[in-house]
Amino acid sequence: MTLRNMIILMTTFAVISDAILIPFYPQFFAARYGVTSPVHAGAYVAFISIVVMLTLPVWARVAKRLDAMHLLVYTQFAAGVLSVASYWAPTVPLFWVLSLAMFMCKSSYLLMYPYMMRFEPKESHAHTIGLLSVVVHFGAIAGAVAGGFVMQVWSAHSCIFAMAAGDFAQMFICLWLIRAHAIPRRCRFADEADQADQADGAHAGASTARRTLRDRLPILRLALLMLAFDFCVYLIRPFMSSYWQSVSGSPSELLSGTVFAIPGMVALVALRINKRIADAGRRLPDHMLGNLLLCTVGLLLQGVEAPLAIIAGRLLFGWAFFQIVVKLDVTMFALSKPAWYAADFSVINFFQNLGVLLASFAAGAIVDATGLRAPFFAAAAGLVGTALLSAWLLERASAASAAASAETATRAAPAAGRAANATPAPVAALADATLATDLTTGLTPELADTGATAHAN
Repeated sequence: MTLRNMIILMTTFAVISDAILIPFYPQFFAARYGVTSPVHAGAYVAFISIVVMLTLPVWARVAKRLDAMHLLVYTQFAAGVLSVASYWAPTVPLFWVLSLAMFMCKSSYLLMYPYMMRFEPKESHAHTIGLLSVVVHFGAIAGAVAGGFVMQVWSAHSCIFAMAAGDFAQMFICLWLIRAHAIPRRCRFADEADQADQADGAHAGASTARRTLRDRLPILRLALLMLAFDFCVYLIRPFMSSYWQSVSGSPSELLSGTVFAIPGMVALVALRINKRIADAGRRLPDHMLGNLLLCTVGLLLQGVEAPLAIIAGRLLFGWAFFQIVVKLDVTMFALSKPAWYAADFSVINFFQNLGVLLASFAAGAIVDATGLRAPFFAAAAGLVGTALLSAWLLERASAASAAASAETATRAAPAAGRAANATPAPVAALADATLATDLTTGLTPELADTGATAHAN
């Protein structure tokens, strides 16, 4: 099996182990510790986002020198040990300490996303991102259903062992990949990133360079949009299973986990449909404003206290959510460069987790004050604002990216001339292309990262 496919398999284990308890934290704390406050469950999910926000940039910095595969061997082992230790936590504060430390270590697996994308030619980014999005949704399906099954058949705290199994599975996959592909401890992209930074900053006699604020503006604008979008869609997540149980009258965690996972099932269908449309040479149904409005309709339907309306809303929500996520991620990699993927992804992930963090606090407060229906209407109102924001932010991101690319090309030309006179052509050069289309209407495929794709097999 290729390195790419094994990374996808490893991501599947990671997402499943993450999703086992996500829909059931209110029930988990109630059954294990007798804590029934919705604010407490929302705060716990919020602190998960906090630790991921704070630790992922640290792991990204470590991975500049230590290959991410080697890093994950240590971090996933630690995550598994901490997860098992939290099983015996007799009090809520100790459970918080052990489980949040586990999430600090577990967050390092997110580095596999930019790690794998560096192996992919840019013209295949949309399909790969769609595939990974389906893996995430499939993991949510498997995790939510498995979590509901374990809670119904055994007990709430038995889910912890299933989470730990996923961490250890990732560790063993990393060990196998390191041996099978002879992956060195030193990051294979370290020298490449240094050369790219020096090429971008080879003006005014500088031997090394840092990206300017103007270079980062397109990514920062996109990150702001992702923050707003993630805040809205994650506002309904912490209490979705509780809401379904109250509306349907069914106490079955397995059924509520299945309803929670409907968007993931829709994503499987959407990926297949998108592939057929792309093969036929037609435009993908990825119009940002249209999908944001469709997502809003799905949220409003879920706010109707009727099981059929909730299911219909989950179906619409799942379709629109998939298309939006793929569009935003494709846009991120189009605005970035291979040497910057990990750094830009950590910035995007920080803002995404900030959105999840704010949503978790807000969800607990809203439910505590007004009931389980209110988050759906608040999220729908937020998505209308996000739709208006997207039209402005994506247009400005496109213009800023074009200006930055032109400036980089202007600076690089004299440096390239000096380098050509002084040294032979580099053995492995990074291919680069200017973003040529407005990101609000479509993305032009860019050249492949020829320096990185050689490591794919």
